[in-house]
Amino acid sequence: MKPLAQLVRPNILALHPYSTARDEYAGGGIGVWLDANESPYDNGVNRYPDPHQRELKAQLAALKGVRSGQIFLGNGSDEAIDLAFRIFCEPGRDNAVSIAPTYGMYRVAAQTNDVELREVPLGADFSLPVEALLAAADGRTKLLWLCSPNNPTGNAFPDREIEELLRRFDGVVVLDEAYIDFAEGRGFLPRIDEFPNLIVLQTLSKAWGMAGLRLGLAFASEQIAALFGQVKYPYNINTLTQQTAAECLRRNIAAQVAQIREERGRLATALAGCGCIEQVYPSQANFLLVKTADPDRLYGELIAAGVIVRNRTRIAGCEGCLRITVGTPAENGRMLETVKNFRP
Repeated sequence: MKPLAQLVRPNILALHPYSTARDEYAGGGIGVWLDANESPYDNGVNRYPDPHQRELKAQLAALKGVRSGQIFLGNGSDEAIDLAFRIFCEPGRDNAVSIAPTYGMYRVAAQTNDVELREVPLGADFSLPVEALLAAADGRTKLLWLCSPNNPTGNAFPDREIEELLRRFDGVVVLDEAYIDFAEGRGFLPRIDEFPNLIVLQTLSKAWGMAGLRLGLAFASEQIAALFGQVKYPYNINTLTQQTAAECLRRNIAAQVAQIREERGRLATALAGCGCIEQVYPSQANFLLVKTADPDRLYGELIAAGVIVRNRTRIAGCEGCLRITVGTPAENGRMLETVKNFRP
């Protein structure tokens, strides 16, 4: 890895972040707050939220086994994705490398920030093309994007291959682990201190069931996490989101995750037995990618039955494929009934 100072945009290194009223005084013992031009009338949300989400980060640090200073909280993981480009990539000059097919926001954020994204196709059976990814990089490549388990393919890449990229790539590796709670392995978050060039993205939208809150998690070295904190908007996580997330994180989701994993296996077997399904790809996420001879017609039949899935057939590498989220047993049964009766 190159020194961090050579990877971060010079203007970001020189940036003096906006200082909020809560940054200037964060102590206790104050009963009268006249510093932030807020309404003095208490309605539960009349005060600005903690811009650094200290209590929520402490809760997440204990839950995830990291230090609070290694955490960035974003308005969904998409904020962290966007900030990574803004922090490391000079518009119109630098580039990033990504696997393909994968989560589409990497490309959108790259285009928004005027950064070339070099997409490298996955190998046979959606395997990780380690050498091709490294070959696609050059002296202006700042970021390498991986998603494991990958969306929309569902497979998780071997740890040894991800580790090889971490050790050989000169820039920052962003590893999106949005679906790690459904996978067999623990992912790379427990090894965050081992790799100073690693950013791990996770989310509370999937296994934790908080998609409506829009709260994404990024974990990295204290130095990188601090850069995210400097560039973000001052109050990016509102009071209600911080409070609700803290409450929901006290719940035990093990039973729900186990049920989704069990349903995933049952669905894979049932779909493989349907005449219209040519292939069910292995998955360690909360969805299945399936290949069918007539994806558009099957998609239409499912809509007619009141069931919506994602049609991925127009994505390179996913031709003929639908992506099906694992729902409740009742929801899955309704979907299966339509698929079983479909004739291409």
